[in-house]
Amino acid sequence: MYYIIILVLLFVAELFYFRVADKCNIIDKPNERSSHSRITLRGGGIIFYFGALAYFLSNHWEYPWFMLALTLITFISFVDDIRSTSQGLRLVFHFTAMVLMFYQWGLFSLSWWWIIIALIICTGIINAYNFMDGINGITGGYSLVILGALTYTNAEIVAFVEPALINTVLCSVLVFCFFNFRKKAKCFAGDVGSVSIAFILLFLIGKLIIKTEDFSWIILLSVYGVDSVLTIIHRLMLHENIGLSHRKHMYQLMANELKMPHVVVSLIYMAVQAIIIIGYIGCLNYGYICLLGVILLLSLVYIWFMKNYFCLHQKL
Repeated sequence: MYYIIILVLLFVAELFYFRVADKCNIIDKPNERSSHSRITLRGGGIIFYFGALAYFLSNHWEYPWFMLALTLITFISFVDDIRSTSQGLRLVFHFTAMVLMFYQWGLFSLSWWWIIIALIICTGIINAYNFMDGINGITGGYSLVILGALTYTNAEIVAFVEPALINTVLCSVLVFCFFNFRKKAKCFAGDVGSVSIAFILLFLIGKLIIKTEDFSWIILLSVYGVDSVLTIIHRLMLHENIGLSHRKHMYQLMANELKMPHVVVSLIYMAVQAIIIIGYIGCLNYGYICLLGVILLLSLVYIWFMKNYFCLHQKL
């Protein structure tokens, strides 16, 4: 009953946001680098923050530093959705949020160089998640797969976080998918959505890694990770400014050049990540070998795909 109430409240909150976004003209207009062709409401992913907030308010103010960090990073991302902000200002908010999350993790008991490494990795993951948000369903669907894996891991393998946190965030992702995981999306996640859900997943996976002392759990983000890193390398080889928007991700070529439906592409990414997670959980004693094997296999698939289909993008 608790989660049914949460679902209903989040559904109502999302509908209320649509009214606000429509009145305030918070929209996403398609351009030459977009994978969509309709003007669509932006920022529907703010519901992810409300999901985490619902947990925080109904569970004795658990994880206060994380919640403060999430509030900061959600705020600056929402402002950036409304009007473009400077990169320096965003970095200040992001780094402050990272420090607060590290404090919640208890990371400051480690050597300073571990903090630097964690900061670089976490910043990369959040940016990668944000860059991968480009077609209907991909952010919500991919997040559902990871949250499902975390739910199972928390219940059956090792308890690393309060289950209610995962479940309430899962409710918010389901609400978002109802409006986004379709041929004609009612809304897009926006930076506020992709960054906030990335931050939430990062917090959960970080707690799992700290609890198990096993970094190979990062395999939960392997599909996004390989696509993002190899796309950056590819663009550097093309002498492009990697800070500018583009349509060179593998999923973008599938949707734009190969004309595959957005929902189908999102389902493919979800299915591949789900298969990887199932295989990984089935051989936990060989976690690092599994991680390296997955990275190698995904990299080969990416290279093969680009060799065969990137020429279509070049023609356009």
